[in-house]
Amino acid sequence: MAGVRALDTEAVHAGRDDLARQGLHAVPIDLSTTYPSYDSRGEAARIDAFATDGAQPDGPPVYGRLGNPTVARFETALARLEGTESAVAFASGMAALSAVLLVRNSVGLRHVVAVRPLYGCSDHLLTAGLLGSEVTWVDPAGIQDALRPDTGLVLVESPANPTLAELDLRAIAHACGSVPLLADNTFATPVLQRPAEQGARLVLHSATKYLGGHGDVMAGVVACDEEFAGRLRQIRFATGGVLHPLAGYLLLRGLSTLPVRVRAASANAAELARRLSGDPRVARVHYPRIGGAMIAFEVHGDPHEVIAAVRLVTPAVSLGSVDTLIQHPASISHRVVDAEDRRGSGVSDRLLRLSVGLEDVDDLWRDLDGALTAAGRRAPLGV
Repeated sequence: MAGVRALDTEAVHAGRDDLARQGLHAVPIDLSTTYPSYDSRGEAARIDAFATDGAQPDGPPVYGRLGNPTVARFETALARLEGTESAVAFASGMAALSAVLLVRNSVGLRHVVAVRPLYGCSDHLLTAGLLGSEVTWVDPAGIQDALRPDTGLVLVESPANPTLAELDLRAIAHACGSVPLLADNTFATPVLQRPAEQGARLVLHSATKYLGGHGDVMAGVVACDEEFAGRLRQIRFATGGVLHPLAGYLLLRGLSTLPVRVRAASANAAELARRLSGDPRVARVHYPRIGGAMIAFEVHGDPHEVIAAVRLVTPAVSLGSVDTLIQHPASISHRVVDAEDRRGSGVSDRLLRLSVGLEDVDDLWRDLDGALTAAGRRAPLGV
């Protein structure tokens, strides 16, 4: 294809470039689990080739666990948006992260260097060593000194969940040397940040969030170079963490409106962050320099009472939907993190995380204002 297309154009067209030539407009959903083939020798050769390097088999599909045409379209599109050679989709964000760890573990590189805060379940997966990995938690300045001969991965999240702390990804990538840097880009999305351009070898998304964008699909995806993608496909085939074709379709559809949704929600979030920053009922507001639709704020009153008092905003886990969600990280998303580690990384017991949606900003403010007033009527109760 001649020329370089803008992100907004890629969001609409990537993964769909062949449709018009097929006489199609909407993306077809291929629900087949298996595919007929009368050339068993050819199938054997293709499977042997996949076993060697994990490359996507040429020709027609073989079996749903090896790959699916609808999911492949989403992978192609996401790789184009993130500026990587490839992308590999999984059944959830945690399945995607687990696959990355298993790839490194399989070659004896079980040590991970990571920077807090991370999403609570990512933190727990590393700390508990559930996949046989060992983690060293460091500040960004300590990454290089923490590297060992068996270090297989450096893991960061920027903006971080839930404090929205931002990291200098380019400096971190330099400190990693030859060790792959995995950057969780769930909060920023490729609309606001493309970590691969700053030196990250792997870009992780909980696609459940902004990429899907409507709270109706669960998925994860890793954007990376083709060599690493091949290993991820082999892990996906062996462990079965595949993405359902309908989810692949919904994600591809979600990408088409991703730039519009992120920019509109970010404008709402910036205005709410401004109002919260000037509110005496709020102790502190966290909002990233690059913008985005996520806000974290600490209240003087009882955060649980704020949660209980919202009416338009939905108190629920997850984020990145078209509607606004609020949750108390210390009680839910980061509950699995040791309390001392949680607080040490800035996740205070008074912190609330707000995923701002597409509602009218004045309606959202009226709801938050009422909830903050209700919370202020009661003294904090062991928050």
